[in-house]
Amino acid sequence: MALNLRQKQTECIIRMLNLNQAVSSAAGTANEDVYKILIYDRFCQDILSPLIHVKDLRKHGVTLYFLLDKDRNPVHDVPAVYFLQPTPPNVQRVISDASRALYDSFHLNFSSSIPRPLLEDLATGTINSDSIQRISKVHDQYLEFVTLEDNLFSLANKNCYVQLNDPSAGDKEIEEIIEKIVGGLFCVLATLAVVPIIRCPHGGPAEMVASLLDQRLRDHLLAKNNLFTEGGNFTSSFQRPILCIFDRNFELSVAIQHDFRYKPLVHDVLGLRLNRLNVKGEKGGMKSYELDRSDPFWTANGSLEFPEVAVEIETQLNKYKKDVEEVNRRTGGDEAEFDGTDLIGNTKHLMNAVNSLPELTERKQVIDKHTNIATALLGEIKERSLDSYAKKESDMMVRGGIDRNELLGVLKGKGTKMDKLRFAIMYLISTESIPSSEIEVVEAALKESEVDTSAFQYVKKIKALNLSLASANSASRSNIVDWAEKLYGQSISAVTAGMKNLLSNDHQLALTRMVDALMEGKPNPEVDSYLIFDPRAPKSASGSSGTHLKGPFKEAIVFMVGGGNYVEYGSLQELVHRQQPAKHVIYGTTEILTGDEFVEQLGLLGQKMGLGSSHNPGSSR
Repeated sequence: MALNLRQKQTECIIRMLNLNQAVSSAAGTANEDVYKILIYDRFCQDILSPLIHVKDLRKHGVTLYFLLDKDRNPVHDVPAVYFLQPTPPNVQRVISDASRALYDSFHLNFSSSIPRPLLEDLATGTINSDSIQRISKVHDQYLEFVTLEDNLFSLANKNCYVQLNDPSAGDKEIEEIIEKIVGGLFCVLATLAVVPIIRCPHGGPAEMVASLLDQRLRDHLLAKNNLFTEGGNFTSSFQRPILCIFDRNFELSVAIQHDFRYKPLVHDVLGLRLNRLNVKGEKGGMKSYELDRSDPFWTANGSLEFPEVAVEIETQLNKYKKDVEEVNRRTGGDEAEFDGTDLIGNTKHLMNAVNSLPELTERKQVIDKHTNIATALLGEIKERSLDSYAKKESDMMVRGGIDRNELLGVLKGKGTKMDKLRFAIMYLISTESIPSSEIEVVEAALKESEVDTSAFQYVKKIKALNLSLASANSASRSNIVDWAEKLYGQSISAVTAGMKNLLSNDHQLALTRMVDALMEGKPNPEVDSYLIFDPRAPKSASGSSGTHLKGPFKEAIVFMVGGGNYVEYGSLQELVHRQQPAKHVIYGTTEILTGDEFVEQLGLLGQKMGLGSSHNPGSSR
């Protein structure tokens, strides 16, 4: 059965809402209707938001729900379900709530495993305040990740790229970030109840995450009643999924480029967050929309180019009008819009018309929603020439460069400061060797538009370093690496390994190409050097290339350290749909970033290294 992360996480949350009792699948609710209160922190609110709606909460007996840090009044004779990250402030707040006897009983659910010292603090605090009898249960839920679609998740670790690539970051800070990422990935695997074969390129954050995750899984599997016992009944290794871990530096361009497909465009331009979107309505007010699997148009057309989406909206609208006319004709109505007031005709037609009314109304709402979204997008596209940016960046990556006049035309033309900065960085990445005079012209054009060039300078520095590494002989190469390690901290090995992807002129994403090769399992020079970890194998065998670990694999989990996006997600889903027999890929990342957000992180790194100018690229248009 295909891994469905959304379904698995939702099931865990529903069980939690029913006081951790098994839920009968037929009824979808626990045996008895116990009314309860739900308390969550902001992080867990983000976990719940894409999965559970208010009506679902009511269905599971939750009558009131509050943020943990809000002032709350006592509610007696009612159990409270707490869903929180295991942090010292959260534990102190729980102790305070229990000591004030806010609720009858406390069912505590932590999003990841609560460390022993915190558990002891909880016990001590509740004993001292004579409230320990109110704590009914304490559960580790292993749900510390945000699932946005069946095959898409984020660990919601903010500014991860900056933290991992910060030249001033010490070993301890880097280890803490890697620990946090591994904790989130462990939660994902525990929820899916699978122990994958892990593959990753040599060096950098990807190897650090893979190595620590391998160790964490090994340690956990030693326990008799571990979280993977139900998933451990796979008899042959090819049924296990493969987990491919990459670092953002592996393919930098995808995080920066403008894309003209519907999902990436809506995310990048309109700011889709947790499957929600705010768009200006026809009458000037803001409208809030949900874009998830319950929206058939979003699911079917998310990967299409924007012009095709506009055509599809038109087609759906015409089809809707035709169906309305058909219903009116059958019932004797002659209204242009079907409003149900003029229903005449025989009973059978009348019944059919009445039955089709909710479906027609729903279709019209979906069409109206996407018409509004497309209108908002079109306004931004025209104002900023986004179609031109997307096309020229794509051409640049394929051709490996751009005509100087065309380049300057874009930098002096329409678009926000951030659009121009992204375009300039794409020029740096796509063109293998650029004379310094050309770079100066680009920098002058950016400064003329008052763009902060910190991010541009940072990428320029990385690129110069990569090219000097590529051309240096082995003796001087080690000196450059020593210097680079001091300058870039942890990032250098990953940056240098990813240079050929920065300069890749292949139209298919390097990430998709590698995942395809890793799932195929055939000898391939691009991935043969990748490390292999099998947490179920004896330690000595791990890291070697045993043939049973090579695949082919039907299912993969692809994880991007340092920030992912809808472009990569879409590319991987296209790969799956192209293949026979069907394969299955889940895509996850430390955080989902728009192009602007990622370039801001590059800018922060540039500033930390004392590069760039003082203008703020995101401040105005």
